[in-house]
Amino acid sequence: MSTTRAADSPAPDAVATALREADFIRLCPRPTGDALAAAGLLAYALRSTDTPFQVRTTRAATAPEGDGTAFALGWVAPDATFVPTGDRPVSVVAAEVSEELGVDPDPLVGLAGVVAAESAPGADGSGSLLEAAERTGAVDRRSGVAVPTADPAEGLANSTLLRAPYSDDADAARALLADLDYPAEPDDDDRRRFASVVALDATTDGPQRAAEAVGRALQPYATPRGPFATLGGYADVLGATAREAPGLGVALALGNDVVREAALDAWRSHAAATHGLLSNAGTARYDGAFVLRVDADPETTTALATAARLARDFLSPEPMAVVVTDGAAAAAGTDGTDVTRTLETAAGVGSACGDAREGEVRFDGEADEFVDGLRGAL
Repeated sequence: MSTTRAADSPAPDAVATALREADFIRLCPRPTGDALAAAGLLAYALRSTDTPFQVRTTRAATAPEGDGTAFALGWVAPDATFVPTGDRPVSVVAAEVSEELGVDPDPLVGLAGVVAAESAPGADGSGSLLEAAERTGAVDRRSGVAVPTADPAEGLANSTLLRAPYSDDADAARALLADLDYPAEPDDDDRRRFASVVALDATTDGPQRAAEAVGRALQPYATPRGPFATLGGYADVLGATAREAPGLGVALALGNDVVREAALDAWRSHAAATHGLLSNAGTARYDGAFVLRVDADPETTTALATAARLARDFLSPEPMAVVVTDGAAAAAGTDGTDVTRTLETAAGVGSACGDAREGEVRFDGEADEFVDGLRGAL
């Protein structure tokens, strides 16, 4: 059973009412940065109102069993109240639910979720979050590239917001900075030159959508009081921890800065795994899909979905990119095709989760069999 995109999010007051009426809450976010940010916002609100809760990410088609009332974030659950991906980021809906519960949402967490949802701060209903962040001095827009760390070379090499020649290669990123005479304390012109070169490197020989994708990582909002250097960097770490170390991600979304270094370690590991898959993939092009075959253990790999997203944005000449190994696949697509349903059809028998634009599936069988099924599904 797949969990696919719904057209509209539920009314925040209805979700708030359901939360008020529950004695114990189980928040079940999909392992995405947006859903994890939403879980953090709601968890903070529940803590502020003395409502018992737990948070557990899931890729299952139904909510994990347990006591209390389940709330699914970022997916449609047949056995739970749910806030699916849809016309707005899940984190935006969660922020509005928090306000309905009488708790001011943390604008940085909410906006990090918005960026993780491939939206922009201030767009898709996040205007009040951006206004709150700007009013309190929590964000400051500037030129440059969105990275989580003060070291731009490390940030660039480990970014999963873009794919460029220096991805997973810190030495190459440092060489770029050296060629640009990038100073230790850059001014706006230095950052602008840096961003221009990164944009060019990331889009050369890529599909047209690469320009839009890399644009989301440029002119970032700096976060002087946040756990990471920029909102985009925060979103990058949230997305990585959601898949690599969800417990850390939950703590991070709850505002626990103690886990910052551990979260950065998870981000580095996830980036290395993601870019490693892309660098070593065999590729094939079909009508409607660009397929990347990789050698990975489906029981342990956490990077298939991130690799599929980057492949769609920076590598794929087709509207859908599919990363497949024996027993598992992930896909990312543009609007128009429900990729999660396509994955489920291709797998025949399997458990798929995701939405219309991004999804993943586990199945019994080899990659070749899955690709045959994919060609039929397309």
